[in-house]
Amino acid sequence: MKRALAALAAFTLFALPVVHAEAWLDNYDAAVAQAKKENKLVLVDFTGSDWCGWCIKMKKDVFSKPEFNSFAKDKLVLLELDYPQAKKLSPSVVKQNEVLQQKFKVEGFPTLVLLDGSGKELARNSGYLPGGPDALIAWVNNAKK
Repeated sequence: MKRALAALAAFTLFALPVVHAEAWLDNYDAAVAQAKKENKLVLVDFTGSDWCGWCIKMKKDVFSKPEFNSFAKDKLVLLELDYPQAKKLSPSVVKQNEVLQQKFKVEGFPTLVLLDGSGKELARNSGYLPGGPDALIAWVNNAKK
């Protein structure tokens, strides 16, 4: 039993931080305020997390990678606006997401929108962005120019 607990503790200490170095927010106002305060950009991921195949692939190929998480930690505030079919969201999050989908004229998933600290749109990518973390990092860096 002690060995099992020790193994679990070791796994938790060493394996989990690699998975998500930066947490995704689900509140637009909080994300923009944090970006302004920390002089970062907001990466908004409009996603159907439990049904959209390309969204799931983007999460697996890009957002779960250490290279992306390392970059995001220093440069981005991450905002996930989810439109799930089975997963339940609070009524306030559902309402917020509906309003933001209309505001940003999002018609498909995934859609990535890059915002500055005032909420101004700097760049947009509709659909899956191929090329892994390097492609997304290049997209963000090009948008800042």
